[in-house]
Amino acid sequence: MKKWNLVFDVALCTGCQNCVLAAKDEYVGNDFPGYSAGMPRHGHKWVDIRQRERGRFPAVDIAYLFHACQHCDDAPCIRAARNNAVTKRSDGIVIIDPDRARGQRQIVDACPYQAVHWNEALSLPQHWNFDAHLIDAGWPAPRPVQSCPTGALRALKVEDGEMRRIARAEGLEPLDHGAAHGTRVHYRNLARYTHVFVAGTVVGNEAGLEACVPRAQVRLTRGADTIAGTASDAYGDFRFDGLAPASGRYRVEVTADGYRTQALDFELADSRWLGEIRLNRQESGKVDQRCEKSLLKNI
Repeated sequence: MKKWNLVFDVALCTGCQNCVLAAKDEYVGNDFPGYSAGMPRHGHKWVDIRQRERGRFPAVDIAYLFHACQHCDDAPCIRAARNNAVTKRSDGIVIIDPDRARGQRQIVDACPYQAVHWNEALSLPQHWNFDAHLIDAGWPAPRPVQSCPTGALRALKVEDGEMRRIARAEGLEPLDHGAAHGTRVHYRNLARYTHVFVAGTVVGNEAGLEACVPRAQVRLTRGADTIAGTASDAYGDFRFDGLAPASGRYRVEVTADGYRTQALDFELADSRWLGEIRLNRQESGKVDQRCEKSLLKNI
């Protein structure tokens, strides 16, 4: 049987908040009997875009993460609810009944993703229900998906086997513990939000002047293992992404035609820029003192 899934691409999201506004527009002040009571005007974001800043100037980026109910197949909120207040539909959508769930705050506490919100005025747990009332009315996708201008959000109604094939082909991942709960929100390029990067700039000497070194070969190692390799761009910049935070000691080795190989050891806690890595010309027998000082400052 075909079931609903949501795919979010971290690399495509610009943080425009259109999906957040679409959910608010749909639910604030609007009751949908059997599906949901109205969302409070303030304090609740059943659909949210979270932001994370990585690195520092001059190597910095912003990543965004879609946050909402994950519509788990093995949903802790279902187990915590009484009176059949939370159910899993055959199409994969989780529904919190707006009448049966009243007074059941334990439903909020059971969600491992903090995606169920407590409506104090109604004494009611609430969540984003995939716009189930619109889906049942024949809409092809939920409003947050339709409002996304970059294609970062996609809704797919496919059989589970096909969804697993898509996940493998596109490198989709769940949030933490998603495999255990059978989550139906899948993330592409998730490492852009959850992991860290290391970057630097390769600088050499041309006719007595400092200049960036393009196409320098940069190798990232950890102990005896090579983690990744890349080449510096036209500005001498390089970057390695998708590294685990606080993962310890690494080394970069830089090789370029006409220059002596240079290596730099560093400790990786969070995303960071290694600074300018200055290369010495092969024909020079003298060690560049500026290079030594620059490297020492970056260790």
